Amino acid sequence: MPVSQKIKVLRIINRFNIGGPTYNAAFLTKYLSDDFETMLIGGLPEEGESDSLHILKEYGLNPILLDEMKRTPSFLGDRKAYMRLKEIIREFKPDIVHTHASKAGALGRKAAHELKVPVIIHTFHGHVFHSYFGNFKTRLYKLIERKLAKKSTGIVAISNLQKEELSKEHNICAGKKITVIPLGFDLDKFHDNLEEKRLLTRIEYSLTDDEVAVSIIGRLVPIKNHSLFLESIEIVSKKTNKKIAIFIVGDGTERASIEQKIENMQLGSNVRFVLTSWIKNIDCFNAGMDILCLTSNNEGTPVSLIEAQAANIPVISTDVGGVRDVVEDGITGFIVPKNSKERFSEKLLLLIENEKMRKLMSQNGWTFVKNKFHYTTLVENMEIYYRKLLNEKN
Repeated sequence: MPVSQKIKVLRIINRFNIGGPTYNAAFLTKYLSDDFETMLIGGLPEEGESDSLHILKEYGLNPILLDEMKRTPSFLGDRKAYMRLKEIIREFKPDIVHTHASKAGALGRKAAHELKVPVIIHTFHGHVFHSYFGNFKTRLYKLIERKLAKKSTGIVAISNLQKEELSKEHNICAGKKITVIPLGFDLDKFHDNLEEKRLLTRIEYSLTDDEVAVSIIGRLVPIKNHSLFLESIEIVSKKTNKKIAIFIVGDGTERASIEQKIENMQLGSNVRFVLTSWIKNIDCFNAGMDILCLTSNNEGTPVSLIEAQAANIPVISTDVGGVRDVVEDGITGFIVPKNSKERFSEKLLLLIENEKMRKLMSQNGWTFVKNKFHYTTLVENMEIYYRKLLNEKN
């Protein structure tokens, strides 16, 4: 390829909703070196999800929106999205098609393979091989992903554990075809002006100095297992006299169920709940929190845990997906077994009661995440990977 010619990358993402994939796609579109020209395409969020177009706008990006590309399978919609992707590939003539998450990966890789794009890459931001569907559907998705992997020049996993799962546990493809490139984020904004932001958030939600603010951030859907969070809160409330404010941030299909469970909980007057729906200025909100929780049954790389540590907040999470790659157990927070309300409530009570421990862990968080998960590291690693695969093709 002549030196003067830019390397064209077509980046396709499932949908622009709040979460790691949007940030990943945004930073790789915005910050690749001048040797690259990138076009970004994606679908829109599902009902109950907040769109992340404000994030793209913040970084000066204008993606192509595909209304036809929905997360839920639809023969007609998927066919339309597939034909539109082929149209764009013919016009743009990319050297690399890089897809992010399942639907984009299926339609994008199929279209790119049919049109003989030189390099086809897919990033698994998570997977649906457990905790999402029944056995039949799970086996079907694995079969589809194995066929798609054969059409791919390379596969990106966002953690070492995910690579092991994809290659050895689920047999999607050989390990040598998978490269681990962790997600990257613009973490400075979560660490800057913490005192000022904390004061603003504490005032907004009428948080007193002696009130411990505990938050959980994410879609209100079954996979996030908010039931475990609520059960743990109920246990803790019976063992502490501390004033606690519980913030549930997000929205989704389980909202009504969560509200009903909260109404039926046996709580003391020292505990209150706040359901905020989605919050756009999450960096400011995080600064006002004291503990952040995650209770999921399945995760890729949980963005909320990384952002919390950047904001000097200790975290508690279930031991799923790439959590052990993003949390130092006992140093920046606690990792507990999945579905264990006893262990989760035990660690939550410990942090609520022990302000000294919270402060110690909060100081460790920024040190741990600031370089490991910064977007500059992501961009540098991805450029190296792109050039390697192109050179092998040439």
